[in-house]
Amino acid sequence: MPFIQIRDAKIHYRVFGDSGPWLTLITGGRRGFNEFIPFAEKIAAKGFQVLLHDRRNTGASDVIIAGQDGEEEIWADDLAVLLDALGASPAFIGGTSSGARLSMLFNQRHPDQVKGLMLMRVTGGDFAAGRLPNMYYGQFIRAAQEGGMKAVCETEQYQERIQANPANLTRLMAMDPKEYIRVMEHWLSIFLRGPRKPVLGMEDDVMRAIRVPTLVIPGNDKTHASANGIAAANLIPNSVLFQLPIEDQDVPLLPFSDWEPHEATLATVLTEFMNKVLSSQH
Repeated sequence: MPFIQIRDAKIHYRVFGDSGPWLTLITGGRRGFNEFIPFAEKIAAKGFQVLLHDRRNTGASDVIIAGQDGEEEIWADDLAVLLDALGASPAFIGGTSSGARLSMLFNQRHPDQVKGLMLMRVTGGDFAAGRLPNMYYGQFIRAAQEGGMKAVCETEQYQERIQANPANLTRLMAMDPKEYIRVMEHWLSIFLRGPRKPVLGMEDDVMRAIRVPTLVIPGNDKTHASANGIAAANLIPNSVLFQLPIEDQDVPLLPFSDWEPHEATLATVLTEFMNKVLSSQH
């Protein structure tokens, strides 16, 4: 497994394809990139180099609970360094769910490194805003309060991080639970700052200020209701909206694997969009 030192964290990454323009795809939640491998292979087969990486605190990368910036800002700045280290800047930036939010945040913080944005399964609305803060932060803060770092390490998500990267156990168990709680509460407060809709945590003015070519593909569950993606596309100047032939489902969250039947279509839509952007720039 390739790892690279990015600032203070060891980041796990893979590149698919040997030549062509660069696209980085970012998964949602705190999931590792494995769910995107078949999708990345389909895009790479069409002449692109696709970068997948486990953001710090996800997948097999280092878990480092520290930093004054919000967790998503730290992820964006890590990606900027990673792209430069791989000679991949500027690149197309895209992702699903929190990966779509991170793509927009990356464009806000590092505009010179972005050729275009691909925003899939856009998150927004009261349902997502009521569910995600506890999923990302609240449950782990409570675990640390009730049982210290041992209880944190025993949660399902941290068990996955530890199995993928055993050094995470040593680092986490060495943390003072009070410091862990302080950082997680700080990140939670930043996460809660932004608007709830149409895009969670993303101000409308920020979306109106996006100047790079943008493709929006709405989701179809209660966390990623299609209305949020459509609203985002309406806010982003000159964006392209593509809707899969799918209906919204009355379920909290559909895994990306549910879109597996549509991956070939998505790969074609993304690569045609990127090729059109590239041809317009020459």
